[in-house]
Amino acid sequence: MSHLFLLNLFLAMGFTVVMGQASLIGFIGGFIIGYLALWVTRPLYGPSGYFDRVIKILMLIFSFLWQLVVSNFRVLWDVLTPHQFSSPGVIGVPLDAKTDFEIMLLANMISLTPGSLTLDVAADRSMIYVHVMFLDDIETARRDIKEKIERRLLEAIR
Repeated sequence: MSHLFLLNLFLAMGFTVVMGQASLIGFIGGFIIGYLALWVTRPLYGPSGYFDRVIKILMLIFSFLWQLVVSNFRVLWDVLTPHQFSSPGVIGVPLDAKTDFEIMLLANMISLTPGSLTLDVAADRSMIYVHVMFLDDIETARRDIKEKIERRLLEAIR
């Protein structure tokens, strides 16, 4: 799988050189075109999880960006209106993430989302404690973290 990623990077760099667009947009365009070219020729490389992994990573990025926008507006609305809508609380979320890298990425993604902050990880790494600004229902908050962040993250990196 890593050889396809490196090949895709080389195709993206070649595209930026040939097109004379030495910019991030040119590189992303070259990466997409390289990905499509590799996808069309995928029978030549044998079975590989590269194509599925790229899609899962993109879904994780778009899902996280969507949550970021929605939570920003929710916090902004709470700050700008005279009535306080927040109901803060601390919850424990059981972890499916096992490695330090997975837990670190999950904790950072939770903390980057406005209205939530990772406080601690249990010593046995079975639970992560999160401060949530809008805690209307504990189970819904847990499910949102498990489904919208952790599940997508683990699908993308495992």
